[in-house]
Amino acid sequence: MRSFSSTVLLGLVLSFSVPSAFASRLITDQLGRQVTLPDKVDRVVVLQHQTLNLLVQLDATRNIVGVLNNWQQQLGSGYVRLAPSLVNTPVVGDLTSVNLESVVALHPQVVFVTNYAPQEMIDQISQTGIAVVAVSLRDDPKGEEHKMNPALPDEDRAYTEGLKKGITLIGDVMNRQKQAQALIDYTFSQRQLTGERLKNIAPAQRIRTYMANPDLTTYGSGKYTGLMMARAGAMNVAAATVKGYKQVSLEQVIAWDPQVIFVQDRYPEVVGQINHDPNWQSIDAVKNHRVYLMPEYAKAWGYPMPEAMAIGELWMAKKLYPQKFADIDMQKQADAYYQRFYRTDFKPAAEAPHAGK
Repeated sequence: MRSFSSTVLLGLVLSFSVPSAFASRLITDQLGRQVTLPDKVDRVVVLQHQTLNLLVQLDATRNIVGVLNNWQQQLGSGYVRLAPSLVNTPVVGDLTSVNLESVVALHPQVVFVTNYAPQEMIDQISQTGIAVVAVSLRDDPKGEEHKMNPALPDEDRAYTEGLKKGITLIGDVMNRQKQAQALIDYTFSQRQLTGERLKNIAPAQRIRTYMANPDLTTYGSGKYTGLMMARAGAMNVAAATVKGYKQVSLEQVIAWDPQVIFVQDRYPEVVGQINHDPNWQSIDAVKNHRVYLMPEYAKAWGYPMPEAMAIGELWMAKKLYPQKFADIDMQKQADAYYQRFYRTDFKPAAEAPHAGK
């Protein structure tokens, strides 16, 4: 995306900026920045897909006037049915860049960005008079707030508290505090079920698990995806040697010899690639047909989503330890969540061939 000269920027500010007289409250975003907002926010641009998903769950879709370019890729092709109006919403940037002129022309009061958006990008938007709110969904130690792959002494606490604070922040910005609290309460009351049934599994008995992404990329420590596997009773084989998100070698995966392989719902082609590639056939998970395509609601993007914590971890635990969750009907669990927060039933996508039904 192009940068703007000071003259052009000044012209944009004079032409389109939100009058400061309407700004009457202060919030603190997840970078610790104090941001002045209008008393009522009803027009927002969203340049982070996790925040976009949370806004839909808070029933604020109609307030979204601009989105990031690749939101469908990030959220999965099936997401359109949950927020059909997004298809016709202007795309104006991505996680780390912005088309400033297009944003300003939409007259938003707030632009939501990710915590690792470049400072220059935040400054450019702020100088037009539009409030910028950064969301991380993590409760980071000081100095780690801007990082994509932070050092987290306590990952569980960082993501649990960070999600609560992130939802609360978005709810405050949008004047949807009641909806935000309901989402938080539902998520963490549901999450207790999984933990209670897995509490007696010793570390040595945990099932060795690998998260397969395209091009041999995977998640190790410092990402919610790894924590999700841990909460579902898995031992993430990449956790000890991979920090964050990175590419590994097939030789390394073969050496890890995972008993189960999970593939995120947005990468269904990876399931077929693994099952049909002769080089993967010696791996325990492939030999025993335990390569599973995750459902949409698991949404393991390295960041937590409420549905991942509430029902995604439960789905994963049931795949790993079916005998402990024989009484759990995941369709009923998913329908209850989707009816409450997406205002529709859950409709599972067709699983890829040999995806471990």
